[in-house]
Amino acid sequence: MEARPTTATDPTTATDPAPAQRARRSGYRRLPVEQRREQLIAVALELFASRPPEEVGLDDVAEAAGASRPLVYRYFAGGKQQLYEAALRTAADELTSRFAVPLTGTPSEQLAAVLDGYFAFVAEHDAGYSALLRGGSVVETARTSAIVDDVRRAALRRTLRHLGVREAGPRLTLLVRSWIAVVEGASLSWLDEGRTLPVDGLRDWLVDQFTAMAAATALHDPQTAEVLTALLALEGPRADRAERLRAALEAR
Repeated sequence: MEARPTTATDPTTATDPAPAQRARRSGYRRLPVEQRREQLIAVALELFASRPPEEVGLDDVAEAAGASRPLVYRYFAGGKQQLYEAALRTAADELTSRFAVPLTGTPSEQLAAVLDGYFAFVAEHDAGYSALLRGGSVVETARTSAIVDDVRRAALRRTLRHLGVREAGPRLTLLVRSWIAVVEGASLSWLDEGRTLPVDGLRDWLVDQFTAMAAATALHDPQTAEVLTALLALEGPRADRAERLRAALEAR
């Protein structure tokens, strides 16, 4: 029997890579639009988390996603800037979700649990977190800054809610905003030092920082003193932090 000749277009040719390539492309097109967009954002977020944003290009995202550069542009016509903002918004939403306060534990234990979640996020997104908070990135814009500010406002609202405050006065608001800045600064220092500081020790130090800052504010603000008195009752009579708060309140 005469052997059937093979050609470059013959789908049965073993050395022809086109069938596998066509299969991959065909599978790629079958993904729903929203699912593909989410996949590109997830890939970009991993890259932005491991390297400063200015060091990540669209070609890097396309390669990591197994896609082409034109396809990335199809979903993000604004290019890298639009993709970065979408990835940043996703990260911001994830970070905000970690502000959830557990239902059990004393106020200081609950605050420590929230900080655990915060530092877990910092560890997962170290390069991106550092570049973002330090500012000066070539991809930083008013929109990206607004996303970061949204996270800080969410942290402010959640902290005040944790304290049982519906309407905070200027001094109590300043206290919480200042403490959030301390948390951010401590996180950057932790990364700069190669995470050599034990994270649980850093977490406890930040809880104590809040206690100290709140006690100092209570000396000048009746609302903060009232909040601390309420927290003191929930901490328990033998808690070390409770003793420190009592001493601060008595000093008033």
